[in-house]
Amino acid sequence: MPKQIISTKDAPAAIGSYSQAVRAGDTVYLSGQIGLDPANMQMVDGIDAQITRVFDNLQAVARAAGGTLADVVKLNVYLTDLGNFARVNEAMAKYFAEPYPARAAVGVAALPRGGLVEVDGVMVPG
Repeated sequence: MPKQIISTKDAPAAIGSYSQAVRAGDTVYLSGQIGLDPANMQMVDGIDAQITRVFDNLQAVARAAGGTLADVVKLNVYLTDLGNFARVNEAMAKYFAEPYPARAAVGVAALPRGGLVEVDGVMVPG
């Protein structure tokens, strides 16, 4: 099955050997996004700003792939402090509507660039 690389300037450029997203058939795999501002490639400050930036970045990549966050079927959330889990839930309510995507939340020791949160996902554009 041929794969198509998805890329947009509205989300941070890859900071390693990966693509922002890859389409394989009808499925789009969204790479993990951290709180990098695509305009200057700097981390935004604080957990709330990082959570918002992460979902804005994911939204930009989803759009570049021809979909929206409403097409996301699975999310993986990585937090350096699981005490911020409620903040992620609050933010998700602004970006997603029922039926919500499946989701996992994992506590991790560290994230790239000192990030506090990272989210990746799987999307099936409608």
